Amino acid sequence: MAGTIVDVPGVRVGHAENKEALTGCSVVLLDQASVCGVDVRGSAPGTRETDLLNPVNSVSVVHAICLTGGSAYGLDAAAGVMQWLEEQGRGLDVGFGLVPIVPAAVLFDLSLGDGRVRPDRRMGYQACVNASDKAVPMGNAGAGMGASVGKINGIANAMKGGLGSASRKLENGLVVGALVAVNALGHVIDPRTQEILAGPRNEQNEILDSVELMIRQSPSPFLPGSNTTIAVVASNARLTKSQATKVAQMAHDGLARTIRPIHTTADGDTVFAVATGEMEADVDLIGTLSADVLAEAVVQAVKQAEAAGGLPAWRDLAR
Repeated sequence: MAGTIVDVPGVRVGHAENKEALTGCSVVLLDQASVCGVDVRGSAPGTRETDLLNPVNSVSVVHAICLTGGSAYGLDAAAGVMQWLEEQGRGLDVGFGLVPIVPAAVLFDLSLGDGRVRPDRRMGYQACVNASDKAVPMGNAGAGMGASVGKINGIANAMKGGLGSASRKLENGLVVGALVAVNALGHVIDPRTQEILAGPRNEQNEILDSVELMIRQSPSPFLPGSNTTIAVVASNARLTKSQATKVAQMAHDGLARTIRPIHTTADGDTVFAVATGEMEADVDLIGTLSADVLAEAVVQAVKQAEAAGGLPAWRDLAR
């Protein structure tokens, strides 16, 4: 499986980040307003406009999705995305102007780099300016700039997380892609080999099993909300908002295959699902493929990450 989420026609991605402060944001821009669903599984989410995506609510399309660091402060980046879209004449026509619909989700990266610097309106705007349909930069980029994994043994013993993407194309023209910022409490595994790629470390720099640590250290010494993995899955299928919500639910399986533990009280794990409406396709197939590409994107996020903030990356400890 190769490629990135921009292989889905009509999808572009842009990043903006502060490499010194180790924070940033990523924007998924949609050439046409598209149907979107969401599923929030973590117990400590930071989100914007997710209620609007409930199938019973009236607005069914979005113009962009913002993934950002900075904890709740980072939601400010979505205002910059709205500003850029309004300047381009894109948004929901409410009779008195345009209102761009930009759902967003945040991860907690204040413990790495300079926590006083967070993604803001200017950074969100710049991510839109930087957006393109070229292969998505991964690792220490955008919302993954300050991401870390394996914090169940303390941030000092964690490893660098990051941003990942993947896609899959079928012969009938269906394309499914994923973009994810991996900032998990637990460890990340390769679902094909079950090898732990990144996670909590001991004094010998050995990567530990987070679940085993939880058993030995119960109750685990971590702060609620200090993590979170956030993602977007996209396809060129024609879906209703209810179907897109189902795809978001199924896509979470990709996180469950690669991150242990997942959906904890200390994570705000959130997955958005976008459908650009190009072709008819079976919703169960799209959900299944979305889980597959999201799992691959998580692996790529860790393998493409580089050491930062005193934390080693997979490439530093890989045997």
